[in-house]
Amino acid sequence: MAAGEAPIAEMRATVDAAFDVVLSPVASSQRPALDAIRIVDNLFAVGRSEAPFTDYPSERIARLSRRHARIFIEHGAVYVADLGSKNGTMLNGAAVRQTPAHVRAGDELCFGGELCYRVSIEPRARIVAGANAAPAPGLMLVPQRNDLGLQPIELQAFPFLVSKADDVFARYKDRYPHQVNYISRRHAHIFLKGGELYVEDLGSTNGTYVGGKRLDECALPLVDGDVVAFGGDHFVYRVSLQKPHEVEPTVTQLSLNPAVEEAVDTDKTTFVGAAHSFLDIFCVDPALQREDEVNEAGASVSAQAKRDTPGGAARAPAVGHGAKGASAANAANRANGAPGVNKPGAAAPVKGKRRRWRLLAGELGKAFADGERTNVKRIAGWGGAGVVAVAAFAVALYLHGSSERELKNLLASGDYTSAVTAAKSYLASHPADTKVSALASEALLKAKLPGWLNALQKGQFEQADALLKEMQSLSANNADAASLVGELQWVGDLERFVATRGGVDAPIRMYADESTINTLLQRWDDDAKTHQRALDRIAAYVPVFAEPYAQALSHLRKLESDDSVYVAAIDRLNGVIRTELARDKPDALPPVLDDYAQRYPRLAGLDRVREDLRQYTALLNAALSRQLTPLLAMLKSVHFSTPPFQAQFQQLAASRLPSTDVIERHDAVNAAWQRGDAQQALAGLQAMPAGPWSDVLAAEAAHKKALLDQYSDLQKTRGGKDYDQRLLSFYASLDPQTDAWFVQSIQKDVAALHDKALARAQDLMLRAQSLWKEYRSNGSIGGTQRLEAGISPGFRSEARLLSDAQSAAQQGMRIYTQLKADHPADFDRLLADIEAEADLQRRSLTELRMVLDPGLLKAKLALIGGDQSEARQSP
Repeated sequence: MAAGEAPIAEMRATVDAAFDVVLSPVASSQRPALDAIRIVDNLFAVGRSEAPFTDYPSERIARLSRRHARIFIEHGAVYVADLGSKNGTMLNGAAVRQTPAHVRAGDELCFGGELCYRVSIEPRARIVAGANAAPAPGLMLVPQRNDLGLQPIELQAFPFLVSKADDVFARYKDRYPHQVNYISRRHAHIFLKGGELYVEDLGSTNGTYVGGKRLDECALPLVDGDVVAFGGDHFVYRVSLQKPHEVEPTVTQLSLNPAVEEAVDTDKTTFVGAAHSFLDIFCVDPALQREDEVNEAGASVSAQAKRDTPGGAARAPAVGHGAKGASAANAANRANGAPGVNKPGAAAPVKGKRRRWRLLAGELGKAFADGERTNVKRIAGWGGAGVVAVAAFAVALYLHGSSERELKNLLASGDYTSAVTAAKSYLASHPADTKVSALASEALLKAKLPGWLNALQKGQFEQADALLKEMQSLSANNADAASLVGELQWVGDLERFVATRGGVDAPIRMYADESTINTLLQRWDDDAKTHQRALDRIAAYVPVFAEPYAQALSHLRKLESDDSVYVAAIDRLNGVIRTELARDKPDALPPVLDDYAQRYPRLAGLDRVREDLRQYTALLNAALSRQLTPLLAMLKSVHFSTPPFQAQFQQLAASRLPSTDVIERHDAVNAAWQRGDAQQALAGLQAMPAGPWSDVLAAEAAHKKALLDQYSDLQKTRGGKDYDQRLLSFYASLDPQTDAWFVQSIQKDVAALHDKALARAQDLMLRAQSLWKEYRSNGSIGGTQRLEAGISPGFRSEARLLSDAQSAAQQGMRIYTQLKADHPADFDRLLADIEAEADLQRRSLTELRMVLDPGLLKAKLALIGGDQSEARQSP
């Protein structure tokens, strides 16, 4: 577990119990220690003008912004949100951007790179029944003006977000569109702290005013009788603090329909009883703030509110729509092409020259018939040559700007398609004309962007890509438009990725999503300001793009959060996997994977990692314990699907696994052995190339030759007095799969001795049981014996007991299995116990390969015996 990280289980106790968050300063050798900070409220402000930071030495808070960050508690969890601070907020070394980050016990929080704290969570002392703290007061916001039709707002739950997107204010949008748009989407919030109500501006465009003073970065407590204004002098309310309700309000939040126009009942009160989420309040979105209109009359709010406070002068009139608001609305309509009139044939490219001459004639007519007689006389005095020269100069100037004027006329008329065609034709021969390029870009976006957005929002990504290719083709000679189309390509790729994953909160698919996330973020981070300016420009051309643009930025922030948390976690996990596999310690990984599954619930793909770990562990154990037969069987079916295991398997195959040539030759040996061609099988084993597995192959050849010799002797002594005993011993030493040909050859003789065979199997199991008891009574093979520089009599004796017990148990169970005969369940447990101990001893010895001499290690492994030596013994 990385420093500063704690399992989620540490936080479970906090969900249903009160707790305090304690920030303990991380000690520094150069600076004196600061006091710990205990947070008891649901919201804690971090900033150089906030307590307790105001008491810190100035040099300690020099890098702290006035409005730096907020720590808050919601649903039993702790979060930190950075508020666009200059020097940033770090959580466990990762930057906290605009999306709040989950804080856990043990985490390290740093503000401005200077003030670092270790987070701890301490249960709060239980409150005695009847001594509970007084409930929060209610708040009534009473409109200052009665002539606007505003309704009082009664707040019963906090925090409350002041937002133009909320029905509380959005219901007035049809009647007062500009005044509503002076309120930001995240304008201000009212919250509870220490039993008092506070109001804080959230960096709104047009500000929040209390008592005529615009709020700065600090929250301000609300006092009964305060006058608070949001965004201007329209939404102005007097604060009325109310005693807590004995019961819940009957209406938690009034459902409003701003599209319905009906007479406003000024006696009606809007009840707000459902609290907003701090997670939403502190997800600051600069793109959405750009939608706000700037209230140029907002400066009058201060003086106006002061006059409205008790003892002040009369209230000034409200700001109406005004010429400026109408002009802004008209400009927006023109940008959307709403008032345009498509005059048939007026913009057809074929008639472009004729129209140019008509316009030229009109311009010249104005020049020569303007009523300015003095000018006419002066021109007449120049004579015919002068007139011709002036006319020629005027024609040249006019024709030089005719394409630009033509595009402007087409744009003004809303004929964007014709504008695109005309611009493409002109730019084919004048690609350096920047003014026409800009107009061409505008025309292209207005003509094609709405269709692309429609396809994108419907999830029709193939169609969206086809439209982008068409836009790229139309901008072939327009570098300006091509760059804007490139920005749209990034937005499309981002939205496709989010949609195909199942949304921004879908699981992060290991080894599938990281590369896409990194690519999308790198494409943005290479020049984020330039990208944002380009997207702003697109939204200015086509205002309907503003909402998808804001959504794309929201998705971008989520990807940045996933990159700093989940992609970083995957990188750390890959590092741990590589380290443990390089140490031949795959058994250390299961608890690591369990911990990651608990701490990162949106991490998908751990099951694939676990499956690869299972296969790799079995493969490595077989390789280390020199079990060639099961190793070769595994190599035929093994498949790794995750990069760290794929890479490690390649290293293992190159250095410690049998080569491809050895595997192919061994397959041929097995095929010959299975069909009874023992001599060819032995010849194939003897011809194996020298290598790391030569000793194991030599042992296998010796074992096969011993079996062949036994089988030949049996054929020669058939009918002899000890034939039955020798037959059953040979039968017990055969492997049902590997030695299938020999099993089949003597099956009839063994069947005739069925009862004797069962008796033989029972004797073998009883012998194994006796040897196992003796081995256990001696205390098993210990670590000291395994580490001995030689082979002591004690190790040799214990190893022989274990090896003989395993051999007898395996042979006895083979007879039961081959005869398909019933046997006591105790025999199964006995074999399992013996094989588990033998496997443990082999693994323990192989882990000492860096300590023991290779020859000594091989000798000790041979004494332990088992399948790894390919030298199964005959009883």
